[in-house]
Amino acid sequence: MRNTLIAAVLLLAGCSSPDTNAAKKTGPPEPPGAATAAGKNPLAKYLEVAGFRLAEETPGKLKVTFAVVNHSQADMGDLVLKIRLTTIAAKPDEPPITEFEAKIPNLGPQEIKDVTATAPTKLRIYELPDWQFIRAQFEIISPPPQQ
Repeated sequence: MRNTLIAAVLLLAGCSSPDTNAAKKTGPPEPPGAATAAGKNPLAKYLEVAGFRLAEETPGKLKVTFAVVNHSQADMGDLVLKIRLTTIAAKPDEPPITEFEAKIPNLGPQEIKDVTATAPTKLRIYELPDWQFIRAQFEIISPPPQQ
């Protein structure tokens, strides 16, 4: 009976779940979040730019649709963003998938808007990574930061 109990304990120990840290290292990449802000414009901390969707208008031109959220209690007015899309595996010296400017119409307090822009690219639509492998970075280029 004692040998059976020891065998059962050893069997259960061998069937235990794997280390969760090991699973995180080898699992799929984390899903993309909102674009990260670059530059020193103080309005950037109130903006969320996310949900990028890519479609090919013509070879060499993408139609990029995304959402912009104003998380502040103030009206933001019209903005111009410079947006850079890369892959999650891109090295700092690699060219982006695309880089473009987008005009954001007046964003009221706590407002969200869908925005569409045209962007140049050297890739065809079938060469682009799936949405979960795209990372975005934005910079507010207009209005310039207040001194």
